[in-house]
Amino acid sequence: MAFAETFKALSDPVRREILELLKKGPLSAGDIGKEFDMTGATISYHLKILKQADLVYEKREKNFIYYQLNTSVLEEIMLWFSALGAGEKAGAEEKAEAADNMDATGGDVAAADSKQNGDDKNAEE
Repeated sequence: MAFAETFKALSDPVRREILELLKKGPLSAGDIGKEFDMTGATISYHLKILKQADLVYEKREKNFIYYQLNTSVLEEIMLWFSALGAGEKAGAEEKAEAADNMDATGGDVAAADSKQNGDDKNAEE
């Protein structure tokens, strides 16, 4: 998945509204177009951008094309955001632990580093 294409597609409020409509289930381009005051060509353009970003896919039934939300891409984005947040949280926990070690050694940076690395011999010196 290319995050750049996905974020570009999500940056437009019309495309986000189309995704909101598709949360309820598959819709044809005509059904989607009824919800907006714009031409069919404009709706098709937005659908094309959403398809290129893999946020929607189309399913053909007889003479109709139905658009559906591709939840796997959205789940992948959520996992990526979650991992970013976890990294930030882990960094904050490491800083808190280092601060605790500094307090325990009276502010001695070398002793705090040694203690954090499990080398208590240097922390006692």
